[in-house]
Amino acid sequence: MIRPSIRWRMFSPYAAVWKGGNVTRLTADDWARAALDALAGGGLAAVAVEPLAVRLGATKGSFYWHFRNRRALLEAALALWERDTETVIAELDEIGDPARRMRTLLEGALSDPVDAGISFRLISEADDPVVAEVARRVSVRRLGYMQASLERLGVPPGLARRRVVAGYGIYLGIAALRRIGATDEPPASFIDQAMTEMGIPAGPADGA
Repeated sequence: MIRPSIRWRMFSPYAAVWKGGNVTRLTADDWARAALDALAGGGLAAVAVEPLAVRLGATKGSFYWHFRNRRALLEAALALWERDTETVIAELDEIGDPARRMRTLLEGALSDPVDAGISFRLISEADDPVVAEVARRVSVRRLGYMQASLERLGVPPGLARRRVVAGYGIYLGIAALRRIGATDEPPASFIDQAMTEMGIPAGPADGA
């Protein structure tokens, strides 16, 4: 899904790092965003302080200014991911036509491999109760939103539910298949297929 812009906090001495000769102020959200990117590529094991510090060009002092430990970072990353979903939903709510709204949703989701990777990884790591709860809550929220859009198109609730579950399964399945190299087709190429599978009337793409 579409990423919201990163908000900068007030300066703190431990959150400043040098990049290209300039001081860059890292926020807790910067660390959480980097953790999400790492999680998408390597799962929970990739969310580690030292590699993230290297990626951000920061010191561990910057990390400990914001977080007690790795677990606190993981929880912040999960909370950020959940907030991202709400941000996207708020943006989609501005689109009055439910068919156009669903197409915009699919275009954003299938064009963002990071979110698909995060979703797939978190479901795979569901043995962790905190991870499982956030993954469940976000998935339920997304499915419910998609179902409501289909119902506005006149699809009965039961059928709408089955269609969005199938559509979300396509989203996660593509992420899984790309992860193991079973397909190299760009996820965005499946937008029309997903629209058809969910019985959504075809409409012009954004900008058409």
